Amino acid sequence: MNAPAKFDDYEVGFDIPAVPGMDEKEIQTPCLILDLDALEYNIKKMGDYAKAHGMRHRAHGKMHKSVDVLKLQMELGGAVGVCCQKVSEAEVFARAGIKEILVSNQVRDPAKIDRLAQLPKISGGEIIVCVDDLANISDLSEAAQKHGTDLGVFIEIDCGAGRCGVTTTEAVVEIGKAVRDAHNLTFRGIQAYQGAMQHMDSFEDRQQKLDTAIAQVKDAVEGLRAEGIECDLISGGGTGSYYFESNSGVYNELQCGSYAFMDADYGRILDKDGKRIDDGEWKNAFFILTSVMSHAKEDKAIVDAGLKAQSMDSGLPFIYGRDDVEYVKCSDEHGVVADPKGVLKVNDKLKLVPGHCDPTANVHDWYVGVRNGKVETVWPVSARGKAY
Repeated sequence: MNAPAKFDDYEVGFDIPAVPGMDEKEIQTPCLILDLDALEYNIKKMGDYAKAHGMRHRAHGKMHKSVDVLKLQMELGGAVGVCCQKVSEAEVFARAGIKEILVSNQVRDPAKIDRLAQLPKISGGEIIVCVDDLANISDLSEAAQKHGTDLGVFIEIDCGAGRCGVTTTEAVVEIGKAVRDAHNLTFRGIQAYQGAMQHMDSFEDRQQKLDTAIAQVKDAVEGLRAEGIECDLISGGGTGSYYFESNSGVYNELQCGSYAFMDADYGRILDKDGKRIDDGEWKNAFFILTSVMSHAKEDKAIVDAGLKAQSMDSGLPFIYGRDDVEYVKCSDEHGVVADPKGVLKVNDKLKLVPGHCDPTANVHDWYVGVRNGKVETVWPVSARGKAY
């Protein structure tokens, strides 16, 4: 495990919520904890799956924003590198020596393009960026020439998410030809991530959406090939769809992220047998540890994890491993837990599974890694707040 080297530089409660060797019950709350056994299980399982299906896995760093978690994904799961959404996020991973970085987004601001073009010198590896507009190509080319670097380019296809990306094979071919002819740019392939269907409950509904996307990507690949342009990489796939892309005969790279942690929103979607994916396929490894701070009302406990400790865009968290109490409401600094039988006491600790892991991780400074009730490691949330 990787951990900050000098814990003596930190004081628990002022700078850091825990140090290795502490009992779990001593951890300062609210904070993020990782069940290391569950995390390692998830990472190894995805790695084994990708290898068995001949797929590359480029783990999505926007989920955990952690150099240490990514290194574990590479060491245990065979991940080839990282996807980032913003240049500042990519800079964190580049400075950490990660060699394969995809900025799975468009970069259009001149200052950001200039920073992007310098990343190959920082990481010593390959930097790829997504493009969906011809006008972006000349800007990227000029910046790469200025810094004496080479940038890889993915053409992004909108295959159903309705956000970035081109929608026709003609547009893909036009951009592909322009990249081929540009200085200091290398055409690397296609990004086709169907984000809109990842959280659809039904396995069959998700499959139907992906069948449409796969047909669209296949047509684009054939259109490029007709112009003598080969796609080395066809990248996409998330925690709710990776089995479709990996059996498509078209995709060869996955971008899964949330599988490693699992959150409440992903956990409730169903596998092909109609079973929740957090009830067998993946394990919950990511929690907000929270403490009861008041029980002045007989039927409710107040905990210290409210809105400022988690994202609520995907609903309320659930309390892990308990069916006798329920997290029912929250405000800035307080969470309300229904406790009809009065089983909780002040300073009792609960583990919350948040609705959405990505933005929840982004409001914390540290991950506390726990195994068998003991703190084993503490990792910084390395790219926290890197949204520019």
